[in-house]
Amino acid sequence: MKKFWILFTAVALLIMGILINFYYPVFSAGDYCLNYFSAGRYSIGIFSAGIFSIGVFSIGIFSIGIFSIGIFNVGVFAIGFFMLALKKHFPKLLFEAKKEV
Repeated sequence: MKKFWILFTAVALLIMGILINFYYPVFSAGDYCLNYFSAGRYSIGIFSAGIFSIGVFSIGIFSIGIFSIGIFNVGVFAIGFFMLALKKHFPKLLFEAKKEV
């Protein structure tokens, strides 16, 4: 029973989200979205996904948020594919510079 607390919490939050969306719509999708949960080309929301996304949790090519994942992103806790590629090539540049000196 101790192992299933995450599953029960996720199911409870899902049911709460469905009930909240029934009384007040919080989900949106389209080209220009502005809602709690938004997905689209240009989206703004708490949880947002799109090409240009702004939100606390944002995923997109250009994303701005506290927790953001994307190619070009601005955030406190940001994971960028561009930065991961730079990290792979950066140590090689350092080692090559040391050999020349």
